[in-house]
Amino acid sequence: MSITSLDGNRFAEMILSGANHLSANAEIVDALNVFPVPDGDTGTNMKLSITSGSKEAQANKQDHIGKVGASFAKGLLMGARGNSGVILSQLFRGFSKDIEHKSTITGVEFAHALKAGMETAYKAVMKPVEGTILTVAKDAANKAVHAAGKTDDLIEIMERTLEEAKKSLERTQDLLPVLKEVGVVDSGGQGLVFVYEGFLSSLTGKELPGPGPAVPSMEELVNAQHHQSVHGFMDTEDIEFGYCTEFMVRLEDGKRPYDEDEFRSDLSQFGDSLLVISDDDVAKVHIHSERPGEVLSYGQQYGPLIHMKIENMREQHSALTKENPAGQAPVKEKQEYAIITVSMGEGIKKLLKSIGASAVIEGGQTMNPSTEDIVEAVKSVNAKNIIILPNNKNIIMAAEQAAEIAEENVVVVTSKTLPQGMAAILAFNPTASLENNQHGMTEAMEDVKTGQVTYAVRDTTIDGVKISKDDYMGIADGKIVTSGPQLLDTAKNLLNEMIDEDSEILSILYGEDADKSELDQLVEFVHQNFQDVEVEVHDGGQPVYTYIFSVE
Repeated sequence: MSITSLDGNRFAEMILSGANHLSANAEIVDALNVFPVPDGDTGTNMKLSITSGSKEAQANKQDHIGKVGASFAKGLLMGARGNSGVILSQLFRGFSKDIEHKSTITGVEFAHALKAGMETAYKAVMKPVEGTILTVAKDAANKAVHAAGKTDDLIEIMERTLEEAKKSLERTQDLLPVLKEVGVVDSGGQGLVFVYEGFLSSLTGKELPGPGPAVPSMEELVNAQHHQSVHGFMDTEDIEFGYCTEFMVRLEDGKRPYDEDEFRSDLSQFGDSLLVISDDDVAKVHIHSERPGEVLSYGQQYGPLIHMKIENMREQHSALTKENPAGQAPVKEKQEYAIITVSMGEGIKKLLKSIGASAVIEGGQTMNPSTEDIVEAVKSVNAKNIIILPNNKNIIMAAEQAAEIAEENVVVVTSKTLPQGMAAILAFNPTASLENNQHGMTEAMEDVKTGQVTYAVRDTTIDGVKISKDDYMGIADGKIVTSGPQLLDTAKNLLNEMIDEDSEILSILYGEDADKSELDQLVEFVHQNFQDVEVEVHDGGQPVYTYIFSVE
């Protein structure tokens, strides 16, 4: 049997076979998800990514392979998750771009499209790392081109491509020391091999295991267990950029003109593991950063953000090393009390821990932690009695649900703002009962006022306050009391509303976009107009809110 021409319908069948085979083996790939740090499940991410692409390809199935390829690439772009999922989408973005104007392709054209895809994927990664899915894709594509110089039979070319992909996968151990140390292969590369196995199966008609959990061999199970233990070879403190940040920008006219090279270069200053992929309508970003809020703010210059996801990789890594320690650590005795709270911003996290918080879950107005996130935090603090401070009304229900699920003694003090949470922590009494602490901390929250300054995303009128898009808003205890085009004026007006003759202390937490000179002017304003009020200033580093005020 020989195939020398590939049309859209046959290519769509290859895509479906590759997606199904990867899906069937996603759990095996998940178990190999360990490098460079845990920011998602590689197998699951690749499965969801290619499934999204496959659905688009099947929905637009036709003879013209260029149009099927374009649909596949678009679906992959929209569904891409995690490093390996994004790279997979880039491989087939380049592939599809190379064939977009062709109704059918030959074996030679197929091979060159694989190489074009590989080159596109390498360009999408700021600092490509060899020994990963990129290397497997490169070696396989080069072999495909070499094979196409001798034959135009697609089956034979795909056989040589898959054969080299498997060899390259084994060589990843020699390129990444941590893989060789535990005797395993790269997870993303393994996922790509499963896709190529599906492609070949579709061409030859030989069946592969269908969708659903595949039964791994003993060797695969052993390798997976070895790979899982790699977490123990890295200390959480070694993670330089702690937040896996993914988002999409819907590119719009009237916003900053989009240039992919400039966009990628600008983003590179915020961290590492940067991936940027885009088409005419959407740009998708994956980056490991210490300042995710700044990354999102930069992206907004080009258009509205969609499908945002931020994960704390230090928390993930800590949880995984506890589940799979490299060596068995002695069991620690449970402490009597622990306080878990929720907030955004590295400065705020440090402040909360300095006044008594045991754990700070990354989250807030734009990123509410799940019940599972809170339950995991409860487990991690290793305490008999635990108090949860949600610091946001939208997180209270998840916190209460986590308290019901948890095996430990857990109560929720229903703080709706960060200043309320801080006041509650300061009222905590380690010698009191859990019930009395819950009552006392709740009472303490009643003595604090909360102010927030942020910007408006649309025109509206609320409680008699007219608000224009992009104007600043001053919010006092959940109510918008002032709005205007100038940040400093809005902040001053808000403080005038909040501070009265009974006020003694003003705490200012400034965000990641705050201007130092304006901050100094604001502090001077307070000194001049409210001479009896003591002012404390903290670098909160929070996104969204330029200022958070606490008045007591």
